[in-house]
Amino acid sequence: MKKERTESLVAQALKNIGNDRYMLDNLVFVRVKQLNAGAKTLVNMDPKRHKLVDIAIREIAEGKIDIDRIDERN
Repeated sequence: MKKERTESLVAQALKNIGNDRYMLDNLVFVRVKQLNAGAKTLVNMDPKRHKLVDIAIREIAEGKIDIDRIDERN
């Protein structure tokens, strides 16, 4: 996995969701809840070694999570 700065990941995540920082905040919140409840990560990051927020941001930055593909029931 290529190591990237958090700022560049957040910038890419924002770009992927239309530069809406409030939407990004909500997506990260929902995804962290899912990961905390046991959901599998969609990127190659170990939840035991990385913060769940970092995993969620990377998933959004890589386009694996967006507003249309997140299920808030989990």
